[in-house]
Amino acid sequence: MPANNSKKLLILAILFTAVVTVGITALLVNILEHKQESKNAFFRVVELTDETDDPAVWGKNFPLQYDDYKRTVDQTRTRYGGSEALPHAPTQADPRSVVAQSKIDEDKRLRTMWAGYAFSVDFREERGHSYMLDDQRYTKRVTEFKQPGTCLNCHASTYNIYKKLGDGDIFKGFDKLNHTPYLEAAKLAKHPVSCIDCHEPKTMQLRITRPAFIEGIRAYKASQGVQNYDVNTMATAQEMRSFVCGQCHVEYHFKGDEKRLTFPWKNGLKAENMYAYYEEIKFKDWTHKETGAPVLKAQHPEFEFWNQGIHARSGVACADCHMPYKREGGTKVSDHWVRSPLLNINRACQGCHHFPEEEMKARVEQIQARFHESRDVAMDALMALIEDTKKLREAGATDDQLKDAWAAQRKAQFFIDLVEAENSGGFHAPGESLRVLTQALDTIRKGQLSLRGITVVKKAQAGVGGRSGHGD
Repeated sequence: MPANNSKKLLILAILFTAVVTVGITALLVNILEHKQESKNAFFRVVELTDETDDPAVWGKNFPLQYDDYKRTVDQTRTRYGGSEALPHAPTQADPRSVVAQSKIDEDKRLRTMWAGYAFSVDFREERGHSYMLDDQRYTKRVTEFKQPGTCLNCHASTYNIYKKLGDGDIFKGFDKLNHTPYLEAAKLAKHPVSCIDCHEPKTMQLRITRPAFIEGIRAYKASQGVQNYDVNTMATAQEMRSFVCGQCHVEYHFKGDEKRLTFPWKNGLKAENMYAYYEEIKFKDWTHKETGAPVLKAQHPEFEFWNQGIHARSGVACADCHMPYKREGGTKVSDHWVRSPLLNINRACQGCHHFPEEEMKARVEQIQARFHESRDVAMDALMALIEDTKKLREAGATDDQLKDAWAAQRKAQFFIDLVEAENSGGFHAPGESLRVLTQALDTIRKGQLSLRGITVVKKAQAGVGGRSGHGD
């Protein structure tokens, strides 16, 4: 082989080796940098620990998310939800200068449905997370009625409260908080829901910190054949983007003398599943003042109804719509200005649905309008049943004579209250919401039929069994 060719081959071999060496070095450097980024995924201005519950401190490391979080003070009403900022004259009992409008003044049928219960005295439109603690502290449901500390579980940053009360054990702390009188327990609360309630401070991974959800989702999974479910180790990352919301946006009750916050999911998440659970344990929230029926108060079952809807079945999480990702410069962040997707259609909806914003808004409002029309029909029917039962009771009907009407009121009222308290206006699961209302209407019909032919010592007033008792 000529000498020149040997030299060329040697030079090419050296160059090839150099290029490969540089490539490998660059790859190793890139891997090292990514490993370092995974350890330090954000710029640490302060050290966050498992005791850091002040969102302002977290905001030093996460200014973009904290800026969004602070914007939850905004009050903007959509067509069927949200709240207007109404001026309020501060008093010693209620120092708020701004409140939301009263739901029981907007719809007086709610006062009748909840007669004899604290909600018939004070119940306002929902506001953003910034207000969740103050709005509970100063509602008349707390200031004029004796309540347990259980109420605080969903209205404050409670993770460190649990740890403090339980000497590091959140379940023991949860037990103590539940049966502590509310006014005493509220003194321990410093912040509304905070970063630490959903995020592990070292890794920022989502986590469940509410014992009631840990127990509730375990019971639900058991009903599906999955035993000993541990949400913090077994849930997927996408599931956690809904589960952290489901810690509070759920139906619940206070169990036993210890007032333990409990989710009624042992039989499943549908309305009839939860109702069957309450029937099994013979639970009631109160006795209806006008009819004497042992009734239930539904809370805010967004998680349960979302689970019955098309978005959940398509793998869409709560955060995908209420906290959609956005770009801030070169950074991708989840929008912590938690609000109605109708106020953020571009990011919340159009990533999946490629239609104009006005068309998307019109579709949602059509679903909500149909829901509210059906809800009003069911509510009027409930008012008629309550009025008919009340008249017979005042005329001297016995408990045994009214028991079927009471059972009907109990079930129908709970079903109507579930969709009423579910704050999407029927949007999370339109078909399911209308199905639940239909079940309520059928139950009311059977309840009114049970009142026919009842004779009492005093002559029953005219109109029993009819629709003379509309609550309008």
